[in-house]
Amino acid sequence: MNQKFIDLRSDTVTKPSKAMRQAIAEAEVGDDVFEDDPTVKKLEEMVAELLGKQKALFLPSGTMANEVAIKSQTKSGDEVMLEEDSHIYNYEVGAPSVLCGVQLHAIKGKRGVLTAPQIMDHIRPEDIHIPQTTLICLENTHNRAGGTIFPIEEIKKIRETTKPFGIKMHLDGARLWNATIATGIPLDQYARHFDSVSVCLSKGLGAPIGSVICGNSDFIRIARRNRKMFGGGMRQVGIIAAAGIYAIENNFNRLVEDHRNAKVLAQGLSKIPKISVDLESVQTNIVVIEIKESGMEVADVLEKLKEKGVLAVPFGKNRIRCVTHLDVNLDDIYQALEAFKRVFENPKED
Repeated sequence: MNQKFIDLRSDTVTKPSKAMRQAIAEAEVGDDVFEDDPTVKKLEEMVAELLGKQKALFLPSGTMANEVAIKSQTKSGDEVMLEEDSHIYNYEVGAPSVLCGVQLHAIKGKRGVLTAPQIMDHIRPEDIHIPQTTLICLENTHNRAGGTIFPIEEIKKIRETTKPFGIKMHLDGARLWNATIATGIPLDQYARHFDSVSVCLSKGLGAPIGSVICGNSDFIRIARRNRKMFGGGMRQVGIIAAAGIYAIENNFNRLVEDHRNAKVLAQGLSKIPKISVDLESVQTNIVVIEIKESGMEVADVLEKLKEKGVLAVPFGKNRIRCVTHLDVNLDDIYQALEAFKRVFENPKED
């Protein structure tokens, strides 16, 4: 199939550039399970410094990063509190229960944001009959809320009010890079309020594989063992870590372009009759489109868009998601808008 698609399904579809492939080819490697891969060590040190943490650990995926973080800070029978639309709750195949033996307590937030009073209302009291709340997981930026940014002031309040209870906090920061670029708040200022933080290299940064978790030395020591247990111990993985280093050095600051393109897309879509976009939620690189008023089925819309060279994904019964990334430029956005217009303004068009 030679047709060129404007692929807005996710920022995970990015492909390594020629320069990134060169970095991969030239990477110095060793056996990372023996902790002697120099390129992995360089990546881990780089991310730990950016996030202001003592240590970091490289993992194959964001899901494994989150699950290793949960496993390393809880025991079987504990309860983990999170937002009900969070990635951990919706997209990690029940792993907290299966792999970590914990119960999830999901709370509905507003645009993915939980408040300190909400959380305090749900902390379990000391009682032999009920699980103990030991970990809170927040997500920044929030995928299902449309790439929204978790306000740092609320994060501070949550930390301050829950710390006396001995509750730890984990940040699913897969797209924390986007939050930093959008707000100007450094990564370490977000990370300082959490015991552990995961960041993804294979989304907006454009690396082909990999995530990193950070925390103090004791946490990483336990996490390394749990990574091995989950099958994430890798060998000459410097060839992948090299892509992550290149991504941070070259693709971090350019995320501003993705945010600009997302806003152009959202504003254009909002002008098309019978579909709507919550423009206030378009804070980074994700655009969620509500199509209920059009009377069209999501699957039909996606197929028509595909016929016109645009790929997107279903995001609920009446919603579609588009994500901008480094392989989509402004011209692509304008072409995508034309495709959307043709689909919704001429729904019976063959």
